[in-house]
Amino acid sequence: MEVMERLTRREQGEVPAPGRPSRRGRRVLIASVAGAAVLGGVLVLLPWDGGDAPPPAPGPAALARGAVTTGVPAALPDLAALIGDRETHLRAHPLDGASWAVLGAAYVEQGRRTADGANWPKAEKALRTSLRTGPERNPQALEGLAALAVARRDFPTAKKWGESAVKAAPKRWTAHAVLIGAYTGLGDDKGVGRALDKVMELRPDTPAVGALAAGVYRDRGWREDAAARISDAAAAAGAPAERAAYLEQAGRLAFERGEREEALRFFQEALRTDPDQRAAQAGQGRALAALGRTTEALSAYQAALAKRPGPEYALELGELYESLGLGQAARVEYDLLRERARDAEAAGADEQLVLGLLDADHGDPAVAVERLRAEWGRQPGTAVADALGWALHRTGADEEALEFATIATDGDKGGGVRSALYVFHRGVIEKELGRSGPARRHLREALTINPYFSPLRVPEAKRALAELGEPPVEGPPD
Repeated sequence: MEVMERLTRREQGEVPAPGRPSRRGRRVLIASVAGAAVLGGVLVLLPWDGGDAPPPAPGPAALARGAVTTGVPAALPDLAALIGDRETHLRAHPLDGASWAVLGAAYVEQGRRTADGANWPKAEKALRTSLRTGPERNPQALEGLAALAVARRDFPTAKKWGESAVKAAPKRWTAHAVLIGAYTGLGDDKGVGRALDKVMELRPDTPAVGALAAGVYRDRGWREDAAARISDAAAAAGAPAERAAYLEQAGRLAFERGEREEALRFFQEALRTDPDQRAAQAGQGRALAALGRTTEALSAYQAALAKRPGPEYALELGELYESLGLGQAARVEYDLLRERARDAEAAGADEQLVLGLLDADHGDPAVAVERLRAEWGRQPGTAVADALGWALHRTGADEEALEFATIATDGDKGGGVRSALYVFHRGVIEKELGRSGPARRHLREALTINPYFSPLRVPEAKRALAELGEPPVEGPPD
């Protein structure tokens, strides 16, 4: 509730919004973005000769172009307009390397927003064409390829392209920003810190950077700092699509803290602000399920999957069905997850993590271990450590499982995020190994972090705690 009140106060002007340009500054910025759309990729500051009248509002393509080239979420209709505009332009000017880079970045953002893997090959083709036809130093195309690799969950490739972009343009803050995603996926916490420090040095006090910082703070377990950062970002955001993206992120953070009602309010506000914010629709399903409003939760998940068929949403919905005793409906979702993951991998994405999670709990755990070992060898992030530990537990290899569960939950080993699911996994593994004290402590911690973290696993955590009972009371000394 405190985060929502902070956001409301900022909207009403009681708290100054960091990085918000003045009225004159906004007019100049709008004019420059509109000029960029007209001149095909070069940002030019033109004088406005309309007297005191405001300059004309930029069209959808110009709005999307301004967003995708400055690290800001863009609206889906605007992205479609930009893609159509650049495709038309490039048919007449196929050697315009700058426009190929813009087109590739737009495909990446559209694919990220819609979970449509068909965008990935088109984005890669456009960005590689930009490298061939553009200037010798082409940081925008390099950065676009890094962002594409992050969207595909191919973090080693993202690191390669991102570091090339930084080398080509060290003062380009968006190149450092995309490296945050790459280093996070590789479990390189020091790299994340360096990249964030550079972003904040080059572009301090802007909503996009605040949202980036919130994500990093969340991964480090700094929950209050993350909440403050994202509420500031949402309050200071300009376009509706940008504000909705930050509201959705605020909702996820609130839900991870177990604040169901506040999370639901954030998700609902995100959808009111941008009806295409389908991540918020899935978040709404998550919060409604935690509140016991099951019918509404199922509808929200189904609506999200209809517009953004991400495999992770199918897994969440399947587990909700399973928690309700609807095994057949759950299996349908798990089959859809496999189908969607296959389609995404055919387009170059890496879906081994979500497939490993599915196999560990709803398929063959031995297959999950095989998938996740390979994934850990390639990109050893915290999420992979947790998933591999859990898969090993499901095959009975609990000693090794605990090693990975510790990596995922011990801040000294890289697992700083306060995830109820990760801590639950560790507690169950410790219980299986007969380590009652740590098991009891971690199972209680999981339910303290978020008492509603999973419709399937919360009842398991409570049963495990009941089986462990209270710790023994030491008797008086002899």
